[in-house]
Amino acid sequence: MKTILSIQRLSKRYGKIQAIKDLSLKVEQGQIFGILGPNGSGKTTTLSILLDLIKSDQGSFEWFGEPAHYELRKRIGSVIESPNFYPYLSAATNLRLVAAIKESGADDIDRVLQLTGLEQRKDTKFKTFSFGMKQRLAIASALLGKPDVLILDEPTNGLDPQGIVQIRELIMMIAREGTTILLASHLLDEVQKICTHVAVLSKGIKLFDGKVSEVLAVSDSFELAGDDMEKLLKVIREHPAYQSHQVNNSFIQVYFKEKVLPGALNNWLFSQGVILSHLSERKRSLEQHFLELLQNNQ
Repeated sequence: MKTILSIQRLSKRYGKIQAIKDLSLKVEQGQIFGILGPNGSGKTTTLSILLDLIKSDQGSFEWFGEPAHYELRKRIGSVIESPNFYPYLSAATNLRLVAAIKESGADDIDRVLQLTGLEQRKDTKFKTFSFGMKQRLAIASALLGKPDVLILDEPTNGLDPQGIVQIRELIMMIAREGTTILLASHLLDEVQKICTHVAVLSKGIKLFDGKVSEVLAVSDSFELAGDDMEKLLKVIREHPAYQSHQVNNSFIQVYFKEKVLPGALNNWLFSQGVILSHLSERKRSLEQHFLELLQNNQ
């Protein structure tokens, strides 16, 4: 896959506060890449550096295999702050002003309005829009000129449940059209539902990055039961990947240090003379993984 963004050891400090430290990341073409972390973790600082809104103290980054420059930035659309348009002008007029500034031409306005579901409100004044509609108009403005990359900072922040669903569906629709998306969020559920890849930040330090599917594929635990529970407990503690267990009513909940496949576990126990009457895999959620990472970084 083609590398869209490469970050090498970025650092930024504000006085005594280390906003980001030695951050390295790689974003490939077609990914929906989420930067996940609590408030103050360095997400917005990272995006601001990538858009040349602020300068890093050290480190470097490349867009499309080149150091950032003006022509490259034309291939990047972004929504970093709250939607801010002229309140008494219509959606279409506001977009015409943005198109003029971006030198992208006004012939793309109808396309982005249709894509964001605002074509019926193009002649409506911005001040009458709901917050969700304002957010969609901001995304429409970022999509003018058909950028290769779309950067979004907390795109669902402050929206009601319906607005969150609309923005989520819009992001996935944009990605299906071939746009690489980089978004920052503190909402675990949104990252899990939208993103293909995720990097977890805490206090400016990267704790993890990889595929969301790989995180979700990791088994958090197994529920096990057999006719001889005493023997089952003794044997399972001898498994090479055994970490810990809990006895819960009629079964044993076992945690492992690494990924264990249910079939392999069943076969291993059988080879040790244990026949299971119950085996249930419990998948780890992104939230569980996220909280474990944060706890380990305290």
